[in-house]
Amino acid sequence: MNKIQTSITAATIATALSLPLAGAAFADTTPVFDEAQPMMLAASDTMDAAEHTADEAGEAMSDTWITTKVKSALLAGDSTPGMEIEVETNNGVVSLSGTVATEAQREMAIDKAKTIEGVKDVSADGLKAVD
Repeated sequence: MNKIQTSITAATIATALSLPLAGAAFADTTPVFDEAQPMMLAASDTMDAAEHTADEAGEAMSDTWITTKVKSALLAGDSTPGMEIEVETNNGVVSLSGTVATEAQREMAIDKAKTIEGVKDVSADGLKAVD
């Protein structure tokens, strides 16, 4: 399906870029490059928007990956009650929330989150220790 979308997009851009040149073939007074310039800018803007969207998707996927890895690390260890800690990630910043039994468990959860690849920072303002 992705190949079809790529082919359609390429054909659409090629057609849009060739329209000003088609007019030049039938009229000697048509300034080919003056008309083509806005089309090229529009195509360039479209490509920039597509790249920006792809970057956002990659970033969201990375955040999801980081959240999964942090949650897995918290669940795998005996030193932290992983089921009691909620994990969210936004632009590489991990937010931990919930309640743990001790301050040591809270600190251990923060330390585990910091060791995960891609984590830029850890916010644990919402993670409280009962004692």
